[in-house]
Amino acid sequence: MSGTPSDTSQENQEQDNSSTEAINSNTENSETEDNSIKELIEEDIPKDVPTADDPRSRVNKKDLESAGFTLDEFASLLSKYDYNFKPGDIVNGTVFGLESKGAMIDIGAKTAAFMPMQEVSINRVEGLSDVLQPSEIREFFIMSEENEDGQLSLSIRRIEYQRAWERVRQLQKEDATIYSEVFATNRGGALVRVEGLRGFIPGSHISTRKAKEELVADFLPLKFLEVDEERNRLVLSHRRALVERKMNRLEVGEVVVGAVRGIKPYGAFIDIGGVSGLLHISEISHEHIETPHSVLNVNDQMKVMIIDLDAERGRISLSTKALEPEPGDMLTDPQKVFDKAEEMAARYKQMLLEQAEEGEDPIAVMTI
Repeated sequence: MSGTPSDTSQENQEQDNSSTEAINSNTENSETEDNSIKELIEEDIPKDVPTADDPRSRVNKKDLESAGFTLDEFASLLSKYDYNFKPGDIVNGTVFGLESKGAMIDIGAKTAAFMPMQEVSINRVEGLSDVLQPSEIREFFIMSEENEDGQLSLSIRRIEYQRAWERVRQLQKEDATIYSEVFATNRGGALVRVEGLRGFIPGSHISTRKAKEELVADFLPLKFLEVDEERNRLVLSHRRALVERKMNRLEVGEVVVGAVRGIKPYGAFIDIGGVSGLLHISEISHEHIETPHSVLNVNDQMKVMIIDLDAERGRISLSTKALEPEPGDMLTDPQKVFDKAEEMAARYKQMLLEQAEEGEDPIAVMTI
């Protein structure tokens, strides 16, 4: 049996009150739980951490300067990773691959660089392994811009070439005597290598009794005549080196024995113990002669006196005129000249001393 309307209304009111109380209770419980979680989170967060909108979270120049390095130092560090390589640069690289046509080199670029076989050394080598080893670190010269694949071409030969010219320029400056092996000869002279560079000895500066073709594989003492990197000219003198060595044991006014090795219209070349001196036509006799051939013959043995030593030019000047007891004796009685050579040389030296004491230039006297 159903209840009366008044009873039903009362029951509904009681149900509404109960629901309201339950909702209020759930809200209070939820707020309590949220507050508890918030308190736990705040306990774990450091009190001095700035929020995203806190000005303290923004880094400025002063913050970087106090961080252990400066902005300049930071920029310098970044510059080490600048891969803008240019032709002519010298860079460090690591060998990581040897191939039949060249070597692959890691220089820190986007793509491995390549060094052709012909660029591995200034000297002739049989293979890459004669010069390079895997994982080896060394300097390389950048030859060209990147190709279409982004690859650079490298060279060791260019570095050796530059340093070789620097070395020979220094040797020339020191007027050093070097020893080098003749590897070939031609019509003009002989070819040698100095610091890996090809050098040339003109025939007129080769002073030896050997035929030029027999000099191959011989080591010769040499002096520098010309060092010109721009023209790629390295010219040397064997004669100068020998003359300098001989000059250390010779002096002006000394009489030496020699043999005629060659006769020219302007004079004769006399071999005096492995070096050649010039007996100029004007120094053969006090009397005028038309040609040296009228007085001298090739292979003639004779005595001559040294009248000048030019170490810089590698020249020894000789005279028989200064040994003549009487003007013209070299034309009429050369044996008499040779027999009295030491006596005449002593007189000549005495004359030089007297001229020097009187204040005259002894060098000028030597050419009288």
